Amino acid sequence: SMPQDVILAQYREQGRLMWRGFTLDQFTNQCFSNDLDLGRGRQMPIHYGSRALNYHTISSPLGTQIPQATGVAYKMKLDAAAAAAKGDSSHDPGVAVCYFGDGCASTTDFHAGLNFAATLSAPVIFFCRNNGYAISTSVEDQYAGDGIVSRAQGYGMAGLRVDGNDIFAVNAAVRKAREYCLTHNAPILIEAITYRQGHHSTSDDSSRYRCPKEVHSHFTSTDPVKRLNAFLERHDWMSADDTAKIRDEERMAVLQSMEAAERRPPPKLDMLFTDVYESMPHHLQRQEQQLHSHMAKYPAKY
Repeated sequence: SMPQDVILAQYREQGRLMWRGFTLDQFTNQCFSNDLDLGRGRQMPIHYGSRALNYHTISSPLGTQIPQATGVAYKMKLDAAAAAAKGDSSHDPGVAVCYFGDGCASTTDFHAGLNFAATLSAPVIFFCRNNGYAISTSVEDQYAGDGIVSRAQGYGMAGLRVDGNDIFAVNAAVRKAREYCLTHNAPILIEAITYRQGHHSTSDDSSRYRCPKEVHSHFTSTDPVKRLNAFLERHDWMSADDTAKIRDEERMAVLQSMEAAERRPPPKLDMLFTDVYESMPHHLQRQEQQLHSHMAKYPAKY
């Protein structure tokens, strides 16, 4: 995607954000909710966002970004029409790119978002990461049809399926999808077939609902990093030693960034009451005064 493209992501798009220029320190500052956190400590960890990089802040409820992406794309379409009316035919308005998983495609927001996008002819790429599981629910228990992309025809939009573990195939698919959106002023649904090797989260034990042999099979045969490394090594562009060195260097960089972020102070207390209104209303002023009075009464607790 291009810098003017607006991204509405979920939990697994850190690579897209880093590619755009979000620094390692910005990631860790957000996770520790310190004074340098762009979200001012108001979000849960890994709920990144950057206005400068056209990356909407992550939302915890699954699927909310899908209809929002349609709205973003429709606004971009209107802006493009206004620019064309002024004679600016060279203006590239960009597209909206919305990421979500196979489980998200079972939400009502998926239906509303895609149906609105199709009827409004909004230039948005819906990118579904079908990794086989929605937490512990396998795709066999999620749908009886042919995956996610088969739904595109029902909404009257274009769709394509791609090997989500092939970095070059995904790149080509998204490039063509972006070209299609801008050329036809219309949405498109991409289904990237991949596999979630790890547990859903630190509180999840995936061995309770899938066989470890299944995970090992995908790790040895379809792992995208292993496939890319094999390609680079085959062309003598990188060796196994180079890969190991990069992995070690990046691991140390992450640890150092986390340690630095942990040492920083939290955001200022008054930031609890700012940014919602242009001018703080009386009820928030009263709440701020009550908070300071409470903290002054119990200083040992704070």
